[in-house]
Amino acid sequence: MANATTIDPKEAAHFGQMAAEWWDPKGSSAMLHRMNPVRLHYIRDMADWHWQLDEHDRRPLAGKTALDMGCGAGLLCEPLARLGAAVTGIDAAAENVAVARHHADRSGLAVAYEQGGIETLGVRRFDLITSLEVIEHVTDPRAFVEGLAGALAPGGLMILSTPNRTSLSHLAMITIAEGTGRIPRGTHDWGKFLTPEELTGLVEAAGLKVIDVTGMSFSPTHGFKLSENKALDYFVTAVHAG
Repeated sequence: MANATTIDPKEAAHFGQMAAEWWDPKGSSAMLHRMNPVRLHYIRDMADWHWQLDEHDRRPLAGKTALDMGCGAGLLCEPLARLGAAVTGIDAAAENVAVARHHADRSGLAVAYEQGGIETLGVRRFDLITSLEVIEHVTDPRAFVEGLAGALAPGGLMILSTPNRTSLSHLAMITIAEGTGRIPRGTHDWGKFLTPEELTGLVEAAGLKVIDVTGMSFSPTHGFKLSENKALDYFVTAVHAG
């Protein structure tokens, strides 16, 4: 288990400034709101397949523990809790954690929120680990993945997502999205984006086995959707090797 933090204080401060608008679907996190249904669909599909769950069960994750690392103000934690999981959300920004706790309380959901990073995990293990659009913001992606892998319980499932480092992602996320203010300027550093090959390499080096890599594409007419095209953004799902 990694002891040192992988938190970038500048990144934490940047996202902390967005905390008040996190749950506003037309605010600075509007893009995440548009992505979230696709994320949930993918997570549900992977969980159903991995644990042989009933696809019609409204609380398929009952009895399972879940960790969302880099949870922001809880946009993914709350639906995971509604699916029955005992959810822990960890974020580097204290402002995000405060907003997340308040929103969960108002929603009547029991989500355990903490400020920190992989260094706060200790010996805890989780059945489901998610960390979506986070690894491109940490100081040491390798240590970050190792920390998450070390927290994955036997038989567990880990799901990551991140933008690909391509000309398309630069155009869409930096030039257009940040350039027009749809995403706050300075949110992304294109040079820190990881290719699928780089991320799967880190996951495998951490002792896990990659079982799926799926793209997430975007069109002005249909929005975000799962795709074989990984040029913009993609998911990586992994389990323990062997």
